[in-house]
Amino acid sequence: MNNRGFILFIAVLVTVFSLFDLSFSWVSRNIQSQADEYAMDSEGHVDYFKKQAYIDSLWKTPVYDLGFKSYTYEEVKNKELALGLDLQGGMSVTLEVSPVEVVKAMAGANVDDNFLAALAEAETLTRENRETFTNNFFTSLKEKNENVPFATYFASSANKNRISFNSPDKAVQDLVESEVDGAVERAFEIIRTRIDKFGVTQPNIQRLQGTNRIAIELPGVDNPQRVRNLLQGVAKLEFLEVWTLQEAQPYIFQLNQEWVKQEKARKALAGDVAVTETTDAAKSSSENSLFEGDSTDVAANDSTATPEDELYSPIMKGFSPYGLVFADTDTASVNKMLRDKEVMSIAPSNMKFLWGHKPFQTNDQGVEFYNLYVIKKEREAKLTGEVITDAIQSYDQKNQPAVSMVMNVEGAKKWKKMTGQNLGRQIAIALDNEVYTAPNVQSEIDGGRSEITGNFDVAEAKDLANILKAGKLPAPTKIIEEVVVGPSLGKVAQSEGINSVLLGLGLVILFMVIYYSKGGLIANAALGLNIFFIFGILAELGAALTLPGIAGIVLTIGMSIDANVLIFERIREEQRNGKSLLTAISNGYDRAFWTIFDANLTTLVTGGFLYYFGLGPIKGFAVTLMIGIVCSFFSAVFISRLIVSQIVKSKGENAKLNFETGLSKKLAGKMNVDFMGKRKVAYIFSAAIIAIGLGSLATTGLNLGVDFTGGRTYIVSFDQAVVPSKLQGALVKNVEGKPVEVKTYGNDNTLKITTAYLIDNESSETDAKVQSAIVTGIESFTGLKYADKQNPSATTFVIPSTSKVGASIANDITDGAEEAVLFSLLGIFLYIWVRFRQWNFGAGAIMALLHDTLVVFGAFGIANLLGAGFELDQVFIAAVLTVIGYSINDTVVVFDRVREEQENATVGTKMMDVMNKAINGTMNRTIITSFTTLLVILVLLIFGGEALRGFSFSLFIGIMIGTYSSIFIAAPLVYDTSKKRIEKEEKANA
Repeated sequence: MNNRGFILFIAVLVTVFSLFDLSFSWVSRNIQSQADEYAMDSEGHVDYFKKQAYIDSLWKTPVYDLGFKSYTYEEVKNKELALGLDLQGGMSVTLEVSPVEVVKAMAGANVDDNFLAALAEAETLTRENRETFTNNFFTSLKEKNENVPFATYFASSANKNRISFNSPDKAVQDLVESEVDGAVERAFEIIRTRIDKFGVTQPNIQRLQGTNRIAIELPGVDNPQRVRNLLQGVAKLEFLEVWTLQEAQPYIFQLNQEWVKQEKARKALAGDVAVTETTDAAKSSSENSLFEGDSTDVAANDSTATPEDELYSPIMKGFSPYGLVFADTDTASVNKMLRDKEVMSIAPSNMKFLWGHKPFQTNDQGVEFYNLYVIKKEREAKLTGEVITDAIQSYDQKNQPAVSMVMNVEGAKKWKKMTGQNLGRQIAIALDNEVYTAPNVQSEIDGGRSEITGNFDVAEAKDLANILKAGKLPAPTKIIEEVVVGPSLGKVAQSEGINSVLLGLGLVILFMVIYYSKGGLIANAALGLNIFFIFGILAELGAALTLPGIAGIVLTIGMSIDANVLIFERIREEQRNGKSLLTAISNGYDRAFWTIFDANLTTLVTGGFLYYFGLGPIKGFAVTLMIGIVCSFFSAVFISRLIVSQIVKSKGENAKLNFETGLSKKLAGKMNVDFMGKRKVAYIFSAAIIAIGLGSLATTGLNLGVDFTGGRTYIVSFDQAVVPSKLQGALVKNVEGKPVEVKTYGNDNTLKITTAYLIDNESSETDAKVQSAIVTGIESFTGLKYADKQNPSATTFVIPSTSKVGASIANDITDGAEEAVLFSLLGIFLYIWVRFRQWNFGAGAIMALLHDTLVVFGAFGIANLLGAGFELDQVFIAAVLTVIGYSINDTVVVFDRVREEQENATVGTKMMDVMNKAINGTMNRTIITSFTTLLVILVLLIFGGEALRGFSFSLFIGIMIGTYSSIFIAAPLVYDTSKKRIEKEEKANA
């Protein structure tokens, strides 16, 4: 073996680095165990607050000393092998930065109806096609105003020296696109800064290139609402002057009168003859009583209207001596009035209304009360958040959490002037159009320091300070995809996934020793190093190990075993032909090398397209798969040869190394089956299977998961079994008759509920509304109460995991899946065409892969017809592409042997005989590889948990059919597509 020293050097180097990288995981797990032990009571229950306190005490303390360098616990956590959200719990979010506000801001006052219509149309088109928002916008704008140059809208003082009225349309479009792209980039940086200060270990934040989206993974997060607030808050901070109640009162009465007028008109139009006038005396009495009374508890005031008051506007219910105060049950009706254009048209142009950020008081009945502030409206606030240079969480005079801010010189001057002009009056500090605090100014404030109070807890105050310090987002963001996995669900998935792989791996190791004797031990050593390298490289790259990633390791085990089986079968073949052990080993490795190389490279091509076009779990699978392919090739081809060579060299000429046992000797007899002669029977059999499968699929439908349809999914756990079909019927009533799917998830006590209700509205308010509808439906049907904790009880149920896929993301996933499949097939076709120098080999391979794909889809339909309930989602597509990779691996092995037999064939040998000999010659390897891989996947299917059930089923069917197609479909199709040429050549050689 040449370059033995270099191979040994690389192996040692990778081993050392892997040990170094994985050592951080060992240290981290150790400290976690110590924290559990420290926080555990005598009954074995862990006090999580005590555990967190223990961890916090070590966070900045060196805990891992290597002699030349020490690492704090924070550094250790950042270097350990990360687990994906599905294995430890957490939150994954895809944010979309809205370009609409950026484009509108650039146009300024030049916006007209056509402009706004083009913006709305662009939003719709961007969800439907692959074009950018700006391309869709300008295309739409040109259609609506064909003869109006784009510069008409964008030439303004704000864009001076960049756009003039003479600027060509292309230049205007390029500038706007540049501004939108810059806004997304600034939003990415601001969000990254916010997340970095949030305190999450190993967050993953990526901008999705070519889009206005940002993907964020936050492992270990247990407060999703806090994350939503952090990510979606624009952080538009304004210091605003406030109307006094006495100043605003006459105008509010006018609004009230206009509302009453509109209500009377609406009721009269509806034919309500019971409309009555409210007497002037009653109005006067009500007006006079607005400031009467000496109540010291605002929440104690009755906020319900009497029959005499029923025609008063909603805003009249909120008057009190303390301002405009409303129960949370009244805020919706107040908002409805404030959105009424006709009513609000009579308000002064410098008046607007803003709600307080949080309820300031709650009465004994649990009713929350909010302030409504009357704000002096200005074109631009006199003072904004741009002047803030620093913000920290602090405590106010009552020792309550607050936020202290420091302003720059310009801000300090404006703040001094503003407070001086508003002595004895309120100044509202508003963030994203919600008032956090509105203190009365007691004196002029000099120095640029101020404080925000607002009934915060410490976490809220820290987040607010973080947001202010990071800066204002240049455009609003919305969450278009979200996955929340509870830690308990993550631990179950982790246990099921890892245990199933270990069990499958153990069975494979045992089989290899039984079948290949000492050679099996060498293969197992190479396999062990292969898996060790995978984990080490994942840790070095900072990639997370996910549940699909574990599935990728399963496939890697199969690939690694396949490589060793190819080599050992070649060595045994050489020995049966009378070669010495040394020659047999040398020839076996040399002849198997290019077959293994071709097979691994074609699978690597599939993995590359999976990574490039896939989203979410597909990327995690692709990363692990690609790393695994490289590691398995290195360990099987080079390290195992290094071990074999070292053993043989140490024993000299009398060296003996067994590659077979009594069992394998019995199975080593040469096969001589006429596979090619049975190809037409195989064609008919395949056509029948595909027809039955696709017929089943037509009957059941594709059963598309939310990945492809959009929707929201809730994993719901109960203490006892709940019948899915009965619950499904009850839930439909709560979601306005929209489709709801309910099915068991792993066991009868856990259900997976999916609905597309309100999926076109992706706001956090709608998320809460949909979940509330689902929770209400479950509560009314079961009589149980929803509990926001991890374990259900006899009287409660819990939702440990939720996910949302917006319609736009669903389209992207669909497009990405289609492109991944098409480009994988094209890449494989081109490689095989070049490698085997005949297009027929490429065509045969692709047609066999299409055959395998159709069979897997058909099996999917049959399984669903029988009640399995598998969903077609991203993980299913990953399975299909894995089948493609595995099947092409098998096919390439056969093709390589066909090429070899063809080169060694004597003149006059028929091509059909060559192909039969090649298939028979690889049959032993094909059976063993398929058996060992299926062994691991069968264990994964049975014990791997619900999350991988569909994936494992698809792989199990796919590997069986891939093995079949490489024998009965791929090679026969090569023969049939080149039959005329073959017959012509055989006649010439006869």
